[in-house]
Amino acid sequence: MRSLRGLTCLAAGLTLVAAVGCTGVDGERAARTEVPSASARTGGGTSGATSAPTPPPPPTPADPVSLPALMQREHRGSDLRLGAVRLRTDAYTQYAVTYRSGGLTISGIMNVPRGEGPFPALVLAHGYIDPDVYTTGRGMPREQDLLARRGYVVLHTDYRNHAGSDDDPDNDVNLRLGYTEDVIAAVLALRSAARPDVDDERIGLVGRSMGGGVVYNTLVVAPGLVDAAVVFAPVSSRPEENIDRFQRPEGDPLVEEIEAAHGTPEENPEFWRQVSPVTYVDRVGEPLLIHHGTADDTCPLAWTRATVAAFEAAGKDVELRTYRGEGHTFGPRWPDSMDATLAFLERHLR
Repeated sequence: MRSLRGLTCLAAGLTLVAAVGCTGVDGERAARTEVPSASARTGGGTSGATSAPTPPPPPTPADPVSLPALMQREHRGSDLRLGAVRLRTDAYTQYAVTYRSGGLTISGIMNVPRGEGPFPALVLAHGYIDPDVYTTGRGMPREQDLLARRGYVVLHTDYRNHAGSDDDPDNDVNLRLGYTEDVIAAVLALRSAARPDVDDERIGLVGRSMGGGVVYNTLVVAPGLVDAAVVFAPVSSRPEENIDRFQRPEGDPLVEEIEAAHGTPEENPEFWRQVSPVTYVDRVGEPLLIHHGTADDTCPLAWTRATVAAFEAAGKDVELRTYRGEGHTFGPRWPDSMDATLAFLERHLR
């Protein structure tokens, strides 16, 4: 269990741990990821406390649109508000929610288990759904339901530019790095809310497809923020590969805008290196479980194998589970993947 209580806020050199435990003058919970502390983690689950090594400091960013720039930014998440009840089941109540991510209001849903808390919490990062047709809480419905039934508070973020969230007109041309900010802010908003039903020292991430890439980004930008992460059928950890597979073949005009703003990988390789989470896996401190089907024709399994190899080369705690014959969305083996997920979360968040 991480000990984040009673920490003192430092001045200019605010560390992640101190920031997570303190409230700024504007009431938002802030986390500066510039110098993460080794004391940020004391482990989770029942296996006893262990300390993670201090991640290396972020490099000087070559571009303000980069993961190093996010590492040096003071992230803020606050003002978690539960709105209308959307659903009541025998196991949990689902609320419409909003929270603040920096200067934006982000919408989503939150499932709160029935019974006596506090409960460990999970922030869910959904895959790509066209924002023009997306509706609040639309992603990952099976996971939302099952995880809440198993005693987890589930906060599913819609991301900026989705549903009731505020707009960020530069987000797409900036490779949707704003989604990473929104996931970090969701964790901080859960903590700053100080809700009696949320164990804010036991929080994990779950992402699917594009959301898997958002989880990768979050782990390298904010090591020590959460206790564990799980991803399903993730995209590549190299954004240029995602563009070449999903956008360029469709003639998406956004590709031209991106390359006009940032250059092609051939013209500006440093930019593309600095927006790739695989570049910074040496910063990750959390255990990571990845699920991927061998018949996934949306996000190739080879992408995940390459990412896992990078994590392993850096000595990180990563586990890959493959499912023979499963496609991108998982079918018959989905219950198996969730059994493994629940066992993993039990080890690290209970």
